[in-house]
Amino acid sequence: MFKKKLFALGLAAVMSVGLFVGCGAKKNEAKENKTLTVYCGLMQDHMIKAAKEFENETGIKVEAVRMSSGEILGRINAEKENPKASVWFGGPADGFINAKEKGLLDAYVSPNAEKIPAMFKDAEGYWTGIYKGYLGFVSNEVLLKERGVEKPQTWEDLLKPEFKGQVVMANPGSSGTAYTTLATVLQLMGEEKGLEYMAKLDKQMKTYTKSGTAPGRMAGQGECMVGITFLHDAIKYKEEGMKDITISAPVEGTGFEIGAVGIIKGAPEMEAAKKFIDWVLTKEAQEIGQTVGSYQFLTNPEASNPEQAKQIEDTKLIDYNFKWAGENRGALVEKWNEAVKK
Repeated sequence: MFKKKLFALGLAAVMSVGLFVGCGAKKNEAKENKTLTVYCGLMQDHMIKAAKEFENETGIKVEAVRMSSGEILGRINAEKENPKASVWFGGPADGFINAKEKGLLDAYVSPNAEKIPAMFKDAEGYWTGIYKGYLGFVSNEVLLKERGVEKPQTWEDLLKPEFKGQVVMANPGSSGTAYTTLATVLQLMGEEKGLEYMAKLDKQMKTYTKSGTAPGRMAGQGECMVGITFLHDAIKYKEEGMKDITISAPVEGTGFEIGAVGIIKGAPEMEAAKKFIDWVLTKEAQEIGQTVGSYQFLTNPEASNPEQAKQIEDTKLIDYNFKWAGENRGALVEKWNEAVKK
């Protein structure tokens, strides 16, 4: 089977925030703390804005490193004997559950976690949800019209002959978004039939990207007909000027992510990490994302969801099993690799 080229999109972007604001206690606090290093699964502009606002409010300098969830998981596992970062910020909770199972996270129950509903957090405090995002399809209207095909409305629609060589998703080994896709299909269809479906879908693929956000951008730019990604990212791309984007979600149901935050085990800056967790769970911090185009639903009941998210709020969701998905991540990625002969 032809092995698709894994695009080098979504490479880690490193951002150091060097802005110091405030005086008195804030300046003293900044002097007492070393740099807080944060590994981020967020969109880069959201990451930058959040890091700046946290530094503005606390005086704690932040170095934020943008990677896909699979990369973050691999990085903190490789560094477990000598952790370089203190916080994992953003990306699907499946990865955090897997990290907890591997002993890569430290438990911390923030006082602000009390406001977060139980379904959005680990009972022992190893991770806490900050947003919820829905998985779906991002299509290019111009290309759809050229081929005389409607945008996909079901998972089976992606197997239509008209879509052959025109579907893009990320690699589940590197991308939390793509792993959510894999876990969703297997939960909907059962493991055996789900892997058979993924093998059929592989024959429809144009490429597998490294980053889970890339497929939506590629569809918006006319590089493919359909990208599988989180719908809030597609809304962002359309607002940025990709007017040919149209979105849909499988009517039989789709999976979703709980974007989470947690402390990396052995965090070199533990106290600063705890302050960061406390801060990102607040109403004000959760509402930052929508100011830079991140339109997820928020977990703090006091926070206002983005107006832009209303168009997808009626999406049919499956009863996504995060515990199963997290605990079986490695095994399922291996089975996917075998099914598509990667």
